[in-house]
Amino acid sequence: MNLKLLDESRYLEWINRGLPKTSQPQKVLIAGAGIAGLVAASELMRAGYEVQIIEAQQRVGGRILTLRHPFSDGLFAEAGAMRIPTNHSLTLAYINKFRLKTIPFINHNPLAFAYFNGKKIRMHEAEQTIEFFGFELTQAERQKSAEQLWLQTIQPFIRKVEKEGPDVWDSIVQEYDEYSVREFLEIKGWSEAAIERFGLLYNQEAIMNSSFLELLREEVGQYYKEMITIEGAMDQLPLSFLPELQENIWFGQKITAIEQSETSVTFHLRSIAGKHNVTGDFAILTLPFPVLRHIEIIPPFSPRKQKAIRQLHYDASAKIFLQFRRRFWEEEGIMGGGTVTDLAIRNMYYPQPRKSTPRGVLLASYTWGEDAQRWGSLPPAERLHQALENVTAIHPSAQDEFEVGDSYMWHDDEFAGGAFALFDPGQQTLLYDHIRHPEGRIYFAGEHTSLFHAWIQGAIESGLRAAFEITQTTASLTP
Repeated sequence: MNLKLLDESRYLEWINRGLPKTSQPQKVLIAGAGIAGLVAASELMRAGYEVQIIEAQQRVGGRILTLRHPFSDGLFAEAGAMRIPTNHSLTLAYINKFRLKTIPFINHNPLAFAYFNGKKIRMHEAEQTIEFFGFELTQAERQKSAEQLWLQTIQPFIRKVEKEGPDVWDSIVQEYDEYSVREFLEIKGWSEAAIERFGLLYNQEAIMNSSFLELLREEVGQYYKEMITIEGAMDQLPLSFLPELQENIWFGQKITAIEQSETSVTFHLRSIAGKHNVTGDFAILTLPFPVLRHIEIIPPFSPRKQKAIRQLHYDASAKIFLQFRRRFWEEEGIMGGGTVTDLAIRNMYYPQPRKSTPRGVLLASYTWGEDAQRWGSLPPAERLHQALENVTAIHPSAQDEFEVGDSYMWHDDEFAGGAFALFDPGQQTLLYDHIRHPEGRIYFAGEHTSLFHAWIQGAIESGLRAAFEITQTTASLTP
């Protein structure tokens, strides 16, 4: 089981030069018009296959979702993916292929705030002012900021990967897959106060019980070091596939059952028009496992695949957006970046400065786990009311400047079942191979089948991998 993250050169070659072409075109059904499905369809078509994408919704993009209503003055909000690490080469390859323009995404701003226990302080001061938080740190911990202590703790992993290369991830997984983030910090001798400080300042409290490896991969990969976003909205990426694929997408078709024989795969569909089906030689399923769980499989998948579908953990995620008639935060010197707080909103992101309008849409709350589930239990209007109260505690001008708002709960989306896959401790070892392994003529893609959970990079990698697997299979079947 080789668990290195990615052979980038191989995947980039597929994007640039195409997959091996087939001499006997066969039909591939693809469930889902998210990025994984669009990438797989596009590359298979280039290789000479006939493709048919089945999509239950009336749009492409999956968990890339740009909201334009109810916002005004050309403003929008990213309910799903909103940022791209500049070292995610596959994502950038498609952005460049479609000639999309990008702008920096300001992930961290030292002039944003840390707001805890009813008090606020600028981020650049927060890490250096231990007394502000009242954490009962050990003497050694008081000498280091939360960031310094964290980097010191994971530095051995960074050096190990740099020295030995990506293949070393096998041994790291073998030794540390059983640990949650909290358990790892405890075995490294962190005090409870240091864990609390780290969890609050870096918005990790809600996912402290998730696999340590999930956080480690992002940190070693330096995903947050430098980031960009697509100028004009993230949905331009999936929409860029439409000119090529629009005749191959069937919208509004909900899959109720998937049936395969030794020679074909059939999707049984239901729409407003009634029940029907479509048959192909192969299929790629990009559907999140919480969705696939409610689709009848005939004959059933292998026990190991069924276990992976049942057990793979998906995290809840909630975003709440508030539009203000004036970008008052800019008057406080804040141009992008995020504020962290112990209030229910937890994490707040400021939009990029705009010259075209004085208005701005604030990502007033971005939460995960139990924090997100609680927001999801509230009526939409109450979410806006409580989020505005929280924002006003940090920015008193907010109450008088508010105009409209919206929210999105990914765990309540019937076509997602959660925001992204997030391994529990031990799940990478127990489930990963079975998550992505084909079942007869059915192949699997989506960010959950990659180790780039929650990132567009994972969806792209998985779509390319599944498409390549089909080309290899058809090549072996050709006389």
